[in-house]
Amino acid sequence: MKILLDIDGVMIPARPWQTYEMGSDGFGMFNKLSVNHLNNIIRSLKNTEIILTTSHKHSFTLEEWKTIFANRGLLKTKIERLKTNSLEMSRIEEIENWHLQNMNEKFIILDDDKGLNGLDKNIKEDHLVLTKATIGLNQSSYEEAILKLEKLNSQLAY
Repeated sequence: MKILLDIDGVMIPARPWQTYEMGSDGFGMFNKLSVNHLNNIIRSLKNTEIILTTSHKHSFTLEEWKTIFANRGLLKTKIERLKTNSLEMSRIEEIENWHLQNMNEKFIILDDDKGLNGLDKNIKEDHLVLTKATIGLNQSSYEEAILKLEKLNSQLAY
């Protein structure tokens, strides 16, 4: 199962009026509640892979991302990233492009980008968990993700 993961507004609440703590690795520290929720999602899946959709995805190597995630308490998980450049494509275009190339993959999207409401209805309803940017991956978003994952897993049985 793939988790298409944004960082700002999901793992780090986006609060322009407030500075956030930086890690010694040069990246912002994740919200501890968001980390717990993501870890619980990862635990509920088999063969989990995180695919970074964040605009920061090319700011670090994949090895550096693994270290960043480990330093913030995330469970060890395979990490990849979209190959597209967020400066050249919108997030919705990046995700639609990924989906076209990975039609048989089971996935959820954890993101705060309201532009993703423009995704194809089936992708939006079955795969998108839209967090509130100033809150991040909270209990409500976690529960929505689990419900969508359960639905996707039940579809695997057919």
